[in-house]
Amino acid sequence: MELIPGGTLITATPEEGRQLAMMLARKSIGAIQPDAAVRDSLRPTYSHDPDSLTAAAHVVAIEFATIAAANKYWRKKS
Repeated sequence: MELIPGGTLITATPEEGRQLAMMLARKSIGAIQPDAAVRDSLRPTYSHDPDSLTAAAHVVAIEFATIAAANKYWRKKS
């Protein structure tokens, strides 16, 4: 299972970085619980739980922070 598509965290823009962060978070969940039927059966519970949704958002934020750092916060070179 490829957890980092293309083997790099480098993206052209912050928007692409955010999209990559979302993808990485989803892939992490898939790696932790590879059974799609189990994930689907759990979705009704966590999708209505504010604490679970906040935790999911936190995971994406951590992924994005890591990607932003890898991209030197998309600062233009002088």
